[in-house]
Amino acid sequence: MNQHILLVEDDKRLANLVKDYLVQNDFTVTVEANGDQVESLLRSMPFDLLILDVMLPGRDGMSICKSVRRFFEAPILMVTAKDSDIDQVLGLEFGADDYVIKPVEPRVLLARIQALLRRCGPRVDNANAELQFGRLSLLASSRQVVLNGAAIDLSSHEFDLLWLLATRAGVVQSRNSLFQALYGRPYDGMDRSIDVRISQLRKKLGDSAENPFRIKTIWGRGYLFVPDAWS
Repeated sequence: MNQHILLVEDDKRLANLVKDYLVQNDFTVTVEANGDQVESLLRSMPFDLLILDVMLPGRDGMSICKSVRRFFEAPILMVTAKDSDIDQVLGLEFGADDYVIKPVEPRVLLARIQALLRRCGPRVDNANAELQFGRLSLLASSRQVVLNGAAIDLSSHEFDLLWLLATRAGVVQSRNSLFQALYGRPYDGMDRSIDVRISQLRKKLGDSAENPFRIKTIWGRGYLFVPDAWS
């Protein structure tokens, strides 16, 4: 069965162009132009991926992303304006998995979609693996994180990043290596998704934003998961 994509785009010509290209590449595509209809659509039928423009009639894409992320577990790909860093950062903070910048070539969009869908299955080599650092536990099978006896609510990509850092505890990981491992493409020097998710992890894991001691920034080199900082 073809994977089903919900494309939320109010530019009819662009929506038809993208839909035709994705259909040619064996996807089923539903197009919606009005932001007010998106949440009910996502609740009414299963979708494998959501492509969500920021600027829409009715509810805007940011509001939709933040709202639907509470129940929609499949990847969300935001479409943002060319020079809008704030849209890109907010989209990631609200639960988007990746973003593309308008205008986007159909082949680039397809590559991003395929990369996201490849990552939506199990993401660790051993599905029964468990990592323990003091009072921090990471369980691969349930993708659960427990700190001080309390479950920590992480997004799928936050868990992936934390797991990657934890499996390489005590070793500095460059932004490029993290980006390549998580997204399957080289870091372009501009994308801020790793930094945003590091910030989110620190907030959720009780780390300090100003002087982090659990996930440290090693200036000029990358990030370091400190294995003995979880007691």
